Amino acid sequence: MPHRPLLPFAAFALALLLGACHSVKVLVPPNLRPPTDTGNALEQAKQRLQQATPCCGSFADFSYQTQLPWHPKKFELGSDGQVASLNGVRSYFLAFSLPPDVRRPYQIALKSDLNGRWLHSSYLFAPTVVLLDEAFQPIDSQDVQLCEYMGWSDASSGAFGHVTVESDKARYLVIYSSDKQQAGDTYWEQSPASFSAEAPVQMNSKGSFRIPHGPDGTLWVGLMSHSYQKAVDNAICDKAAQGNGVLNTLRSALPMPWSRSGS
Repeated sequence: MPHRPLLPFAAFALALLLGACHSVKVLVPPNLRPPTDTGNALEQAKQRLQQATPCCGSFADFSYQTQLPWHPKKFELGSDGQVASLNGVRSYFLAFSLPPDVRRPYQIALKSDLNGRWLHSSYLFAPTVVLLDEAFQPIDSQDVQLCEYMGWSDASSGAFGHVTVESDKARYLVIYSSDKQQAGDTYWEQSPASFSAEAPVQMNSKGSFRIPHGPDGTLWVGLMSHSYQKAVDNAICDKAAQGNGVLNTLRSALPMPWSRSGS
């Protein structure tokens, strides 16, 4: 009978323990919680672009007062930016004047960041680069291939690309996204080894993906820097081709004893 007072105490302790477990669930970091937004962000971005009123229909309509940065700088292309209609294709855009005193040829670096909180629902802005002469006539135009590189931080990670300026006639630069780019995708490969402490949500251990391209996003643009050159040189552009196996590769690369003459 003297042990009965322990029962209320045990019940109280159990209630505290259950409350603590509930508190642990509440303290799960936001990056590790399941997504709560079930809307299709990419489709919504496409709709916003189509609903926007274009400001420009030719390269001569753009403003080129901004000079190309001396090192990659962050730009946001989206609903707050202007929209151009080029060859029937709507796109957000950036326009720059090229530095006149840089020795040619030189490279322009580009990096597109994942647009989205979760890898499986993210997309990328894929740039199309147009070089113009002093009369705003195109000299060169190319859809830039993006290749994934994962560094130790957000700043050194993303989808990298580059273009080379060779012509002495090049005076201006326009970046937009062509219909081919907007309909395409970029190869994306990740593993736990590429985990970034600043962006753990981007880690995925299930292999490779194809990240779709979208109409808006974050783009870094500027003259090629040492860190960006390293990323471009080591970036992954596509899935590695399947080989014939290590043994077959060694047999073809190394002479076998019985293949020597006179044996």
